[in-house]
Amino acid sequence: MNSFLPVTIFGCGAWGGTIAHYLDQMGHSVTAWSKFPEEIDRLNSTRKHPHISGLQFSESIQFTTDIKEALSDAQIIIIAIPSQTVRKLISQIKSLSSSEIIIVNLSKGIENSSLMTMSQVIVDEGDFDPQNIVSLYGPSHAEEVALGMPTTLVSAGPSDGNTAFIQQVFSSENLRIYTNSDILGVELGGSVKNVIAIATGIIDGIGYGDNTKAALITRGITEITRLGEKMGADPDTFSGLSGVGDLIVTCLSKHSRNRYVGEEIGKGQTLEKILDGMEMVAEGVKTTESVYQLQKKHTISMPISTAVYNVLYRGKNAQQEVKELMTRDLTIEKRY
Repeated sequence: MNSFLPVTIFGCGAWGGTIAHYLDQMGHSVTAWSKFPEEIDRLNSTRKHPHISGLQFSESIQFTTDIKEALSDAQIIIIAIPSQTVRKLISQIKSLSSSEIIIVNLSKGIENSSLMTMSQVIVDEGDFDPQNIVSLYGPSHAEEVALGMPTTLVSAGPSDGNTAFIQQVFSSENLRIYTNSDILGVELGGSVKNVIAIATGIIDGIGYGDNTKAALITRGITEITRLGEKMGADPDTFSGLSGVGDLIVTCLSKHSRNRYVGEEIGKGQTLEKILDGMEMVAEGVKTTESVYQLQKKHTISMPISTAVYNVLYRGKNAQQEVKELMTRDLTIEKRY
């Protein structure tokens, strides 16, 4: 990529901050926005990220709480905020930006109220052209990207031209981007995997071993694929980076907030206490609600996701839920 672009990032959390630093190092003109004045003040004064050790921001990155200022020159908008707040942000920026601007979505989740993926929320609320929306997903913990560790992502959207454009903007010797036209499948894979990651954490917290975890991850991707196919996604997508790739990293990594939530649940902590002690968002908690509603809406079986819902929202015992998973009616190994 030879030309340098004005880019605005909405969200200064771990992922948003890391991408701001990365694109700045690539030579792009970066503005990063947060709605929290204290967060912007801290970033401006320290030039360090509070949650990513060693992440030092250059003076060329502009941090602001002013949405109009943030959008003044942007050619690319990047959304990196909690999924349940995306609609509100889009409602604020839709009158301040061109309907033709390219929006890159990094937020992973399914909106509770509408059961929409993030690209669907952006189109529904902002009346943006779906062709100009790209979701950039994949196995990518911010902590490792910030250190320059080799990472691969997938640029997904209905426009081959725009997904290829974002592929070029983001690719480097440390970050390799693939393209995929199945944005629905990519977003479902990158969102529902957080529910399975909570289940994996529960397994760790209880003290079960690798056999249990391997079975859960394998059957977890089956559930994700089952839902995706029912909703019209390409089943091959779930064998890719935003399917099994993202599932593996989120279920197994020490950096995974969703796995952490599950582990604490497995140890006997309450969800309320766990969330009160966390500074960053574990998207899988809210996504569990959405997935439970989606599997009912589409009349499909997602026993692991349902078990997570029962533990988080119905107060069911985690070990009892595992027992019930293991003693369901026996069947053949298939998606349906």
